[in-house]
Amino acid sequence: MNKKFLIIILLSFVLININNQHANAGIGFAFTASDTDTATLSTFQGESLGLFYVFDLRDRETFIQFTYPDPRNSGFSAIAHIQIFDVSNNCNENDFFDNYTVNDTHTYNMRDIQTNDGNPSGVVLPEGSYGIVAITFRTFGPDILSTTGAIGSLRIVDNNGYEYRTNAQNLFGALPSGDQGDFVYTINFNSEEGIILSDVMGVTVSIVDVENSLPSIEWDASDPLTAFNPFDIDIFNNNEVPFSCRNVTFSCVDQDNPLLEELLEFSGTNVASFEYGINNAIPHSKGGELLCPGNIINDGFVRLTPLFQLGGEFPYFLGFAGLNNGNGRGTMDSLWIPQIPFNQ
Repeated sequence: MNKKFLIIILLSFVLININNQHANAGIGFAFTASDTDTATLSTFQGESLGLFYVFDLRDRETFIQFTYPDPRNSGFSAIAHIQIFDVSNNCNENDFFDNYTVNDTHTYNMRDIQTNDGNPSGVVLPEGSYGIVAITFRTFGPDILSTTGAIGSLRIVDNNGYEYRTNAQNLFGALPSGDQGDFVYTINFNSEEGIILSDVMGVTVSIVDVENSLPSIEWDASDPLTAFNPFDIDIFNNNEVPFSCRNVTFSCVDQDNPLLEELLEFSGTNVASFEYGINNAIPHSKGGELLCPGNIINDGFVRLTPLFQLGGEFPYFLGFAGLNNGNGRGTMDSLWIPQIPFNQ
C-alpha cells in the first residue's frame, strides 16, 4: 500500500495535498506529524525528533523497520535510541541504543529484539505486551548537532490471518510554539470487504531534554498525568450528518493502570485508554472501549476535536487507525488532518 504526499511550502503559508489510496483507512499528515515514505528531515535544534510506531504481541507479531538513508550525503554513521513503552505494564519503558551506517535497514522483531548487528538487544517483552515504539537518532559528524532524515514502517500480523502495514510517523519541522488545539483529527471508515473490527491506537508522548547524551532528546509516555490528550468525538455518515458521541482520553494506559482514576478526574472524561474501537458496528478487535458506543454507522468518518492541551511544547498526539474483517484482510494508516492552521 502506497501513500503520496505533496508538500508545497510558499513564503507565508503551507499547502498540503493528500492523495488517499487506501480503501478502508485514512491517511495522516499534520503540521507536527507526517508519514515516512521518504527521508523527511525532522529536526529541532539539530536533534532528530524521531519516528513513532505502535506494536502488539497479543496473539499478534509486530515488526518495526528502521532505515538510515543519509539524504544529506554526510557519510557519517548514526546512533539510534529505541524506546519501548508497554501499556500492559503501566507503560513502563524499556530502551537500548543501536548503531547504523549509511543506508542500513534493520527490522526489529518485537518478540525477539536484536540489534542491527544481530546481537541481543537486552530487551525482552512479556507475552501480551503492546504499546509505543519511539526511535530517536543522531549522526556522528564533526558537528555534533548534525542530523538527518530516516524512513520507517511497521507490520502487525494477527493470528487470525490479517495484517496491518503502514509507515511510521515523525514530527515535521520545529516544535510548535503554542497550542495544538486547532488540529482536528479524522478517521475514514467503511465496511467494504467485510470490515467488522477496528483498532484506533494513540501515541501520546512528552518531550524530555537530556544533557550530555546521544541523542539528547528523548520521549516519555509513562506518566499519564503529563502525557495525555482528551478529545470530543463525533461521527458523520456519508451524508455528512453528525452524531455526537462522548469525550475520551488517549494516554498510554489500560484499565488496570493505578493512575487511571486520577487521570480521568484530571482530564474531565469518563474513559481513558491507549486504544479504542470505532463504534458498535465496527468494535475494537480486542474487546476494548469504543469511541462512540451505541452508534451503528458502518460507513463514514470519525472527527476527534481536542478538548484542551497542557500547553507549551507537549504532549504530542499521533494516531493510527486499523480496520480488519477478522480473517484475511486488514489495513492501517495514520489519522489525518484535513486543514492545517498556519500561524505567523
